[in-house]
Amino acid sequence: MKQIFGYIFLFCIVASCSIKLTMNGASVPEGLKTFSVQYIENRAPLINPTLSQETTEALKDRVTNESRLILIERDADIDFSGEITAYSVRPMAIQADAVSAETRLSMTVKIRYRNFKNPQDNWESSFTAYQDFSSEKNITEIESELTGLMLEQITEDIFNKAFSDW
Repeated sequence: MKQIFGYIFLFCIVASCSIKLTMNGASVPEGLKTFSVQYIENRAPLINPTLSQETTEALKDRVTNESRLILIERDADIDFSGEITAYSVRPMAIQADAVSAETRLSMTVKIRYRNFKNPQDNWESSFTAYQDFSSEKNITEIESELTGLMLEQITEDIFNKAFSDW
């Protein structure tokens, strides 16, 4: 009988505990309700004409889908702005016959995070991602797929820096 009461008591204690869960590791501080993303300009020497728009939209989508924040045009609680500072294609694995077996597509995005409720949380950082592909493939045929993969990684890194306790 003591054992049954012990289990009931233990159950009551566990049931009364509150556990704070965060979605995907995000810990958006209380009091923040809105965010905005400024158009991310492409200032890289090599220009992909759609990359600015794709980067801007990918960041908006990431924050919208993985946080409780609401996207607004201006006067938001937090604001993301920045520019693409590097976008390049270069050979990687040079073989004995001086031909590249692999090529690397890489990009770097510099982001400024402004928290208007807690200015001490402001930061500015660069985020880089790359994708390697066979030199036998034509970059124009796979560039869209590769930039999509890089944007997925970069926006994840930006999101984690802004909202995860890492």
